[in-house]
Amino acid sequence: METIKQSQLNIGTLGHVDHGKTTLTYAITHSWTDVHSESIKRSMTIKLGYSDATIGICGEENSIESYTTDSKCKEGKPVRPVRRISLLDAPGHETLMATAIAGSNIIDAALFVIAATEPCPMPQTKEHLMLINALGIEKVIVVQTKVDIVGKEQAEKHYAQIKNFIKGSRIADARIIPVMANKNINVDAVLEAIVKMEVPKRDITSDPAMYVARSFDVNRPGAKIAGLLGGVVGGSIIRGKLKVGDEIEIRPGINRSKDKGKRESYTPILTTVESLLAEKDRLDEAIAGGLIAVGTDLDPSFTKADALVGQMVGRAGKLPNVVNDIDIKYTSLERNDLPKQAFRPNEPLLLGIGTGTNVGYVKVAKKNTLGIELKHPACIDKSTKVSILRNFSQRWHLSGYGTLSQ
Repeated sequence: METIKQSQLNIGTLGHVDHGKTTLTYAITHSWTDVHSESIKRSMTIKLGYSDATIGICGEENSIESYTTDSKCKEGKPVRPVRRISLLDAPGHETLMATAIAGSNIIDAALFVIAATEPCPMPQTKEHLMLINALGIEKVIVVQTKVDIVGKEQAEKHYAQIKNFIKGSRIADARIIPVMANKNINVDAVLEAIVKMEVPKRDITSDPAMYVARSFDVNRPGAKIAGLLGGVVGGSIIRGKLKVGDEIEIRPGINRSKDKGKRESYTPILTTVESLLAEKDRLDEAIAGGLIAVGTDLDPSFTKADALVGQMVGRAGKLPNVVNDIDIKYTSLERNDLPKQAFRPNEPLLLGIGTGTNVGYVKVAKKNTLGIELKHPACIDKSTKVSILRNFSQRWHLSGYGTLSQ
């Protein structure tokens, strides 16, 4: 199959824990995104996983037979590529909700995965629908998984439960597609629905801004110093474009604090774009949209183990200021399962900001405004929606979201 150099859509997988998100991602991309050691040990997604896929068509120009991400059609004929996508596999477990929120800030569309083996809705199915509504994600395909386990009659009853669950929501008219992901049955219908999604318009003329979703050291243990490669940051450009050779800044940067009792002090990082990759495809230039990896000349110790997740990349002096306090216009989610409780002074909050999570403490709480002191400084784009989780009964729950009020 020919390649389309850069992804046109970022698509997130959302849904309750163990409902088949990673298996569906594998069926589409042929890559297992749970590569983090703790994810493998616990058999569950913990960190954001991501992978690219090129969707192609089998059949003649005017006669589409099927959609596939394979390199060849069943008859051995070449595949005609029509769309490249990036898939973000988010964790479903309640305690990892902040990670799912972080990923949702850079997605254009979602595969909302709901397994037929459990009643609909399950707890995180509810929370992820709240997230879809809160962040305004309108391009959603509901994927009903594990239908082969329950049989036709139960699958049809479960389908009706899904329809009733999404009624009245932002995605009330979303297409529901039953699949057997582990057997690759009806996955082509999901691919067809993705191809028919409208690609959002991108701003490629403004100064570049990119959210860092992963950062890592690509050097193998024992590599010789002369052959070491610089640190890599991965994520999605939200506007503008980056070119190989560009000088860039990463904010907030490196924590230079020495005194634990004082506010953290960060120094922005200045570096150069040494390479740009979309999966294994090298790019000379990357524009807004899709997930890319940016190779730099940084000491890889700065980027290893996702150390720069949640930071922003752009041109020096063109990124938003780094802040320790934020004022947000707060919108509460209507939840019958949580107490209607006013915010308390110094109440801790878990915040989803861009592609990162942070802890904040309530300093001012008015009717629709919250003044929050951040535990860690943050670089926040004005357009970003900040997701807010509150702690009730020793668990974090999505309670609302906000936008910067200044």
